[in-house]
Amino acid sequence: MRMSARMHLSAAHDAHPRSPGEEQFALAAELLGLLGDRTRLALLHALAGGEADVTTLTETCGAARPAVSQHLARLRLAGLVNTRKQGRRVIYSLRDGHLRRLVDEALNVADHRLTDRPVHD
Repeated sequence: MRMSARMHLSAAHDAHPRSPGEEQFALAAELLGLLGDRTRLALLHALAGGEADVTTLTETCGAARPAVSQHLARLRLAGLVNTRKQGRRVIYSLRDGHLRRLVDEALNVADHRLTDRPVHD
């Protein structure tokens, strides 16, 4: 695979400020595992655009409502999304901007890999 300049690691000033320990690696691996599911990634991407309820997220992600509810519960238990009640509806939002940037970067890497594919005749 050909790597473009865009795919190289960010500058050193963007790197983690200290050497991560076992706890950081374990937590990061758990987080990346949660992001490794297509539906959860789609849900987080949708929430990066703002708050939404289960009905809106179901329409956006194209998954069945029970599956969306289960994925949202997992994300909530992992502390990645916040909830608040609005009448009878539960409104979901991303917990912080770090997660938004992580989702954006994962999708950027995917986009670059798709656009940098060699053309086969």
